[in-house]
Amino acid sequence: MDELNGKLIACQILITGLIARVANEQRDPLRFLTDFRDEIKAVVNGVNIVGMDNTDRVRALAQKTVDELFSLMKSPSSD
Repeated sequence: MDELNGKLIACQILITGLIARVANEQRDPLRFLTDFRDEIKAVVNGVNIVGMDNTDRVRALAQKTVDELFSLMKSPSSD
């Protein structure tokens, strides 16, 4: 289980880096990140989760993960 958690964390870091890289290429990176976060949250809300008794808990955890990913990103420095 620790190996799986490590791989998931690595995947989250990779995704965060890719999103940040794309955001930096945009004219308005903060707006891009906000719009992208909102789109991802909409996808999480609309995903059909089957085979689980408590899908609300799974969905809430997915929303929390999205929030954590985007909280890792800060607005670009003015340097």
